[in-house]
Amino acid sequence: MGCGKSTKAKQLAHRLGCPVIDLDNEIVTKSGKTIAEFFAEFGESGFRDYESEMLKTFQYPETCVVATGGGLPCFFDNMDWMNANGTTVYLEMEPAQLVSRLQNRHKRPLIKDLDDEQLLDFIQLKLTERNPFYRQAKIIVNAFDLDVEILEKAIMDNL
Repeated sequence: MGCGKSTKAKQLAHRLGCPVIDLDNEIVTKSGKTIAEFFAEFGESGFRDYESEMLKTFQYPETCVVATGGGLPCFFDNMDWMNANGTTVYLEMEPAQLVSRLQNRHKRPLIKDLDDEQLLDFIQLKLTERNPFYRQAKIIVNAFDLDVEILEKAIMDNL
């Protein structure tokens, strides 16, 4: 959350001349609910079920860039599925850097009521829980001030 997944996905897709698929946007379009509304109505468990189904059943173009929510790799067999079906990238950042980028929290259901100190604690906890999944990515890059050309090169070198 806050590392620039959606922004870098759009930039990378533009450079590669292919479409970008933002799974959160696709969930909103298909369900007719914002992510916050989906969480409120079905809880995190219901959202994670729907998110995983969307990941695995979406009709992806042959070449595309996919942006996912930060929790998606950590549930079910999603990370294994992504690694088997594409080139996965972890945009890594330090917790304090993420706090500084997450000042507009009202659209993010998991953090909307947290102050900066609570948010830092939350991020540190989530990274501790999630890093075993994130570190399974085929490519890990430092996302702080990441130039999309560097990201593209890392991906091309991996292919």
